[in-house]
Amino acid sequence: LQRSQQLKHSVCVAQPPRRLTSGLPVNIGVLFVPQQEAWVVERMGKFHRILEPGLNFLIPLLDRIRYVQSLKEIVINVPEQSAVTLDNVTLQIDGVLYLRVMDPYKASYGVEDPEYAVTQLAQTTMRSELGKLSLDRVFRERESLNASIVDAINQASDCWGIRCLRYEIKDIHVPPRVKESMQMQVEAERRKRATVLESEGTRESAINVAEGQKQAQILASEAEKAEQINKAAGEANAMLVKARAKAEAIQLLAAALAQQHGSAAASLSVAEQYVSAFSKLAKESNTLLLPANTGDITNMVAQALGIYTTLTKPQATKTQDEMPPAHEDPQLPVAEVLKAEQASSS
Repeated sequence: LQRSQQLKHSVCVAQPPRRLTSGLPVNIGVLFVPQQEAWVVERMGKFHRILEPGLNFLIPLLDRIRYVQSLKEIVINVPEQSAVTLDNVTLQIDGVLYLRVMDPYKASYGVEDPEYAVTQLAQTTMRSELGKLSLDRVFRERESLNASIVDAINQASDCWGIRCLRYEIKDIHVPPRVKESMQMQVEAERRKRATVLESEGTRESAINVAEGQKQAQILASEAEKAEQINKAAGEANAMLVKARAKAEAIQLLAAALAQQHGSAAASLSVAEQYVSAFSKLAKESNTLLLPANTGDITNMVAQALGIYTTLTKPQATKTQDEMPPAHEDPQLPVAEVLKAEQASSS
């Protein structure tokens, strides 16, 4: 509280900023006015005219140079002042004001000290504009705050012949506790953003992994489908080849059986296969299921030949009807041939 009172006292007793002027020249009749300056001349205490840059002639003793106005852009430092925001936070703000005299007559006779008046107007306007904003908006809307102060100053200083070109806020000083709170808020916001970014990264990673697994399963299923198709095609081709080979073998066998002595050869082949199968019965298992007449090979062969004769009888009849009769060699009975072979093997 004591510091704030001292600051207010220093602002009150501070001298108003004044721009540098070239002083009041003495009328000697012939005067040379510098560029970017306007000399206000009074004749017998009344406004007479404004001298333009260059050579000018005046009447000594009657004409007097009363004011010298600079037409250059003027820079005024606005002192630091306290202002209260919309959310009741006290700030210390200073700024820089850029002015230019547009009408030397109004600037000379419209106000006593135009620069001091504009400075005080800038301070009051700054306090009123800051009272409309919260603390967060003060830092975000500095550009709009500067523009609002410039508009307010131009509306009031139009009758003074001065135009405010721009206003810039230099420094904004926040109380220490408020600064600590703002720092904590910034840290919390950064942690929040880091957490959000990390969660988004985890989500993207999970999505990418799931997408990769999906594509892998699709490719694996397509590969398995193609493999099954190729395997099925290969098995089909193999079955066709086997069927063709079997058909050709049957055709060859039928042609062989149709020749002379084909029946005897078939009987001999059946007997050999029976003997070979019977010899392999006890090699793979101890348990055997055998017919009652296992040792009677002649009877088994006779039964097989009877089935074969029954199946081939229509074909043989047809063949005999088509072919001319021929003299065949006498053949031995099949049973006698098999008995002879069995006796020789034993």
